[in-house]
Amino acid sequence: MADNKKMVEAITSRDEDFAKWYTDIVKKAELVDYSGVKGCMVIRPYGYAIWENIQRDLDRRFKETGHENVYMPMFIPESLLQKEKDHVEGFAPECAWVTIGGSEKLSERLVVRPTSETLFCEHYAKIINTYRDLPKLYNQWCSVVRWEKTTRPFLRTSEFLWQEGHTMHETQEEAEAETLQMLRVYEDFYRETLAIPAVVGRKTEKEKFAGAEATYTIEPMMHNGVALQGGTTHYFGTGFAESFDITFQGRDNKLHFPHQTSWGVSTRMIGAIIMVHGDDDGLILPPRVAPIQVAVVPIAQHKEGVLDKAYEVAETLKKQFRVKIDASDNSPGWKFSQYEMQGVPLRLELGPKDIEKNQCVLVRRDTREKIFVSLDNLADEIAKLLDTIHDAMYQRALENMQAKTFEARTFDEFLTTAKETPGFIKAMWCGDTACEEKIKEETGGVKSRCIPFEEENLSDVCVCCGKPAKHMVYWGKQY
Repeated sequence: MADNKKMVEAITSRDEDFAKWYTDIVKKAELVDYSGVKGCMVIRPYGYAIWENIQRDLDRRFKETGHENVYMPMFIPESLLQKEKDHVEGFAPECAWVTIGGSEKLSERLVVRPTSETLFCEHYAKIINTYRDLPKLYNQWCSVVRWEKTTRPFLRTSEFLWQEGHTMHETQEEAEAETLQMLRVYEDFYRETLAIPAVVGRKTEKEKFAGAEATYTIEPMMHNGVALQGGTTHYFGTGFAESFDITFQGRDNKLHFPHQTSWGVSTRMIGAIIMVHGDDDGLILPPRVAPIQVAVVPIAQHKEGVLDKAYEVAETLKKQFRVKIDASDNSPGWKFSQYEMQGVPLRLELGPKDIEKNQCVLVRRDTREKIFVSLDNLADEIAKLLDTIHDAMYQRALENMQAKTFEARTFDEFLTTAKETPGFIKAMWCGDTACEEKIKEETGGVKSRCIPFEEENLSDVCVCCGKPAKHMVYWGKQY
C-alpha cells in the first residue's frame, strides 16, 4: 500500500485548506492543466469526458423541450454591441477586443463574445416577420471570453465552455414561462444527474443580468458552505427587440416586439461536482456523468485465466456501462488509489479465488463498502448500485446544505452567523439595494443569492435597516 499512500499525500486536506485541496484535485485527477495563456485552462481528456456527458444529457433535455442548436460567430462588432446600453455597461470590464486583423488595423473593433444576445438579435431581426415565425427556440454550445482578474480552473477562467439558449416569443407570458421552464430543467439536471441539491429563485435587481428585466438562478452549496451560481435564466422583455428593431406582424395585423429570454450553464458545473462531492482522496463522481462507471482491476493477473476472465467480464459490462479494465503492471494498491482519485463510482476486483466462486468484489467509491456479487447477475447488481450511489451522494449533499443553512432575525445575529458559520443565511429584506451593499461590506462579501419561490416569513422587518420587509432572501458568499 506504499504506492497508495504516496499518491494521496499530494492532496491537501479539505478541512485544512479548501482552495488548495480543490487545486490539488483538478491537477492530480488529470482534469485540467494550466495553459501558457493567462487565465485559460487546458481541459484534459478525463475532464472533457465529464463535460461531454454533461453536454449529452442537457442537450437531450433541451431538445425534448423543443429547442434547436445553432452556432453564431465568436466576434461581435462594437457597433452591434453598443445597441443595448445596459448590456454593454454590464460586460465592459470583462471584454477582450480585437483591433488588428492580419497586419492591418481594423476599421471597427471586434469583441470576442462574452455572451451572444446581440448576435442572436441581429439574426432574429432578419428571420422573424409574423407571429407564425414564433417562438424561436435556439441554443448554442460554444466558448466565451470574459477577461477575469482572478482565475481558478472551472470556476472562473477567461475562456470557458458553456451553452447559451436564446429564445423569442409572441407574448410576455410565453417568455416568462420559458425562463421558469429552463430553470426547472437545470434544477432537475442538478438533482437527477449531478446529485446536487440547490436553492432556486429570483435574483434581486442589483444581482440580475445586465439588460434583463428578471433573472432566475440555481444556487448549489459547496461542501465548505460557499455558494456557486450554478446556472441562470433571464427574461428580457422587449428591450433587445426594440434596440435591434425586431418586429412581427401579430394576429391583430399590427406590428409588435417579441419577448426574449436567455439561459446558460457552463463548465463551472464540474467545479461544483468537485466541491460538493469530493473528499481527501480525490473526486467522487456522480455515476451518470462519470467517464468510467466501473473500473475492472484483475487481482494476481499473472495467474492463469485471471486476465481472460477479467476481459470477458469487462466486455459484457461495456454493453450497458462505461467500463475500463486496467491490465497494466502497476500494483493493485496503485490502481485502487488512482481510481479513487478519479472518482470512479465502482471498482470491480476479480482474482483467482473469486473466479472459483463465480463472483467478484464491488467497491463503492463514496463509502468504500465492499460487496460480493455473483457473476451471473452482475449487470443488474451494478445498475442498482449506481442508482444507490447517486441517491446517497444527493442525500449527503442535501444534509450538508441543510446543516449549513441558518436564520437571522437581527443584524447582530446576521453578522455573527456570517462570521462564525459559513453557509446560507435566511433573512428578511426591505428591497433596498443600500441594505444589500451594507451587508456585503460589513460581512466581507456576503451577498444575496436569491429570493426563493417559496418564502418564509421570519419576521416583519428587514434584518439590516428595520424597515418593513418585502422578501425573505438567501444570503451567502460565492465563488
